[in-house]
Amino acid sequence: MLAGPGAGIPGGDGASTSERTVSVDEPAALVFTHWFDSSEAGERHSTTIRFTGRRIGIHGHPRPSDTFAQDETIENIVPGTGPVSITTRVYGLVAGEWNVTGELVRSARRAEDFTSPAHRKPGGAAAVHRAAWSWRRWSIRTIEPTPMKTRWALLAPLARQPAVIPGVYTALAVVGAVLALALQGAILGRRDVPVAPILGATVLGLVCGLIGAKLWYAVLHPDESIATGGWAVDGFLIVAPVVAAVTLLAFDLPIGTALDAVTPGLFLAVAIGRIGCFLTGCCAGRATASRWALWSSDRRIGTRRRPIQLVESGVGLGIGLVALLLVIGDASLAPGAIFVGAFAGYAVVRQFLLRLRAEQRRSRRSLHVTAVAAVLALLFVAVLSLAQGT
Repeated sequence: MLAGPGAGIPGGDGASTSERTVSVDEPAALVFTHWFDSSEAGERHSTTIRFTGRRIGIHGHPRPSDTFAQDETIENIVPGTGPVSITTRVYGLVAGEWNVTGELVRSARRAEDFTSPAHRKPGGAAAVHRAAWSWRRWSIRTIEPTPMKTRWALLAPLARQPAVIPGVYTALAVVGAVLALALQGAILGRRDVPVAPILGATVLGLVCGLIGAKLWYAVLHPDESIATGGWAVDGFLIVAPVVAAVTLLAFDLPIGTALDAVTPGLFLAVAIGRIGCFLTGCCAGRATASRWALWSSDRRIGTRRRPIQLVESGVGLGIGLVALLLVIGDASLAPGAIFVGAFAGYAVVRQFLLRLRAEQRRSRRSLHVTAVAAVLALLFVAVLSLAQGT
């Protein structure tokens, strides 16, 4: 019989830390979503739901491999947020069809206070419903329990779940990168500068920035696989501009002009990419009953949250448009000033948004270290730009 405790509401760049490590030896997995009501009043609380499954087609007494029981704990449930969903993954199963049920087994509050009367079982315990997602209504709906087929364990993260479209972040990130390069090329084409080598330096900076983002994520999440883990934008902000500036300097290319030209496209790419974050459930905001909240998921828990990915997308859009107006308007600024100003403003706003995420960094010092490193990187770029321009 399988048993595995759940974890709190995860978030941040990358996969949920509550997932069990997937082994290639595990033959099959089940992925299913249930929901319950958060209650209308009270304080934040936690609850544990026990999911049990039984393989269909068993004759006689079931063997341990024919059943499972897995407990999932949800922390920080905010009253007034309405439906709360949990997507559960169970690995190491025998392939086939399974019947799965969920039941509230422990709560920080009394079961009779946990849900509204419409969502209680006859005996007073909180009801847990099988759930499906409606994109048209942007809401959870209840479906009848039906047998579920297992899937290949390695493909379990791609299973359907509420408010999540696997892979859309990668697709939008590629669109954003192409847009940034195309816009930089168009801006540089209006000036007497070599376009191709500058675009090459930009591409190198972007690639190294992605490597920096992956490595910084690995530092912040040492328990996760570097291959399946997420990306930390902070690492990109520090590495990409430095690599690009050094490359431009090495080939005697105009650093300030090149970086100013890439700034509008880069922040428009941020605006596009953060929409992808919202739709893939990464970098999720904290749960809240605020009227400004939107129902979204962190790939495990679905609830009403602060839509900080969309806020950051709006910030990127605003910075990108202002930078574009300054660049095409030939503003009388020092070379590189638009780039430095845009990145500095974005870095400041980002530090506030990081504090609104569901995922809390293990050490508050990492926020300060990242901020200091970003400032030093920007100062380095600014000094190179000014020194080259004199």
